[in-house]
Amino acid sequence: MYSPRPRTLLLPAAALAAAVLVSGCGGQDSTSATTSASPSRAAAAAPASTPLTITDPWVKTSEKGMTAAFGTLVNNTDTELTVVSGASPLSPKVELHEVVDSGGKMVMRPKKGGFVVPAHGSHQLAPGSDHIMLIGITGKVEPGAEVPFTLTLANGGTVQFTAIGKEFAGGKEDYRPGKSGMDMGGEDKS
Repeated sequence: MYSPRPRTLLLPAAALAAAVLVSGCGGQDSTSATTSASPSRAAAAAPASTPLTITDPWVKTSEKGMTAAFGTLVNNTDTELTVVSGASPLSPKVELHEVVDSGGKMVMRPKKGGFVVPAHGSHQLAPGSDHIMLIGITGKVEPGAEVPFTLTLANGGTVQFTAIGKEFAGGKEDYRPGKSGMDMGGEDKS
């Protein structure tokens, strides 16, 4: 079972500095220190300062071979962001995939250009649609397993998150070539 030790999230330096300043600036006017910003408000605001986040990340349970990760990418900036690659210690090969209709057959293939997330918008990763594919996983993914990921953006930035192992049988998708009508079509030949 793949379940590395839990990762803690670090506050961005600015939010941490604000929390220190707020707690250390009580000085002569204690009313202004309590009514300005509290450390808990600074911590709550921290995720909005992160350019890209992922909500409800999960990875399909699997014994071996391949699996996929899902969630919703959320862009917190004024500009479009593009996820161009992914990595995980669970798999030597991680690809960004899409599922498309090719001649009446659903085909899974690498997503050319990556996942584009509009400014102040979101991009859903879901079974039967765009997803993060893990090929040749190195351990079991059981329910509740914690699987770390790193996504790389076109601008060179990275986003780290942990997806939770979850059983899913919808659509009989098992993310293996030639199974249940879902083929790994590879590169688009058209």
